[in-house]
Amino acid sequence: MSDRASPLGPDFKPGQFGNLTGGVGVTLGETDYGFLGELAAFSDALDKIERLVASVSKSESVNAFKIASNRWFLAGPATQADTIHAKLKPVDGSLIDLSHGRTALRISGPRAEWVLSKIYAIDFSPGAFAVGTGLSTAHHSIFTQIYRRDAQTFDLFVFRSFARSFWHTLQRAAEETGYEVA
Repeated sequence: MSDRASPLGPDFKPGQFGNLTGGVGVTLGETDYGFLGELAAFSDALDKIERLVASVSKSESVNAFKIASNRWFLAGPATQADTIHAKLKPVDGSLIDLSHGRTALRISGPRAEWVLSKIYAIDFSPGAFAVGTGLSTAHHSIFTQIYRRDAQTFDLFVFRSFARSFWHTLQRAAEETGYEVA
C-alpha cells in the first residue's frame, strides 16, 4: 500500500508566523490518523451501535463523536476499521471508510478557541463544547467536523480537496495571535 501524500503539499511550511509580540498563540498542524470513517446505525439497532461506539472509543487513540442522529465520526488507528467490522452486523448499521477523502488538521494552544471563533459561529468555551465531544459545521461551503481533544486542542476534519484552501483560512485567522506550524 502506498503512503498518502499530504493535501497541504508545499503550503505546509514549519516555522513561526504572524504577530509574535505576545508569543505563539496557537500551533497548527496536520494529524495523521490511520482511519477516518462514519458509522451509521439503522433505527432498530441504535442501542447496539451506541454500545459499539462506546467500546471502540475507550482507547485514547480513538476519537468517536456523534455528528447526526444515528451517525458517528470515527478517527483512530488503521486497525479500528477491522475492529468495528468484526463487531458490526450488517443488519445493525454500516461503516464508511473516509480515510482517503478527509484530512485532519489540528489547532492547539491558549488562543485556539478564539481563532476558531473567528471562523465558525460556535461557542467553543469548555462549558458549551466539552472535551471529548464533536460537531459538524461548515465555513463558506467547507464542511468540517470538529473534535475537542483537550482544553486547548481541536482536530478539524475537512475534505482533502478543500484542505489547502482551509489551511490558508486557518493561518489567516491565527495571524493576529501569532502561530507556529509544526
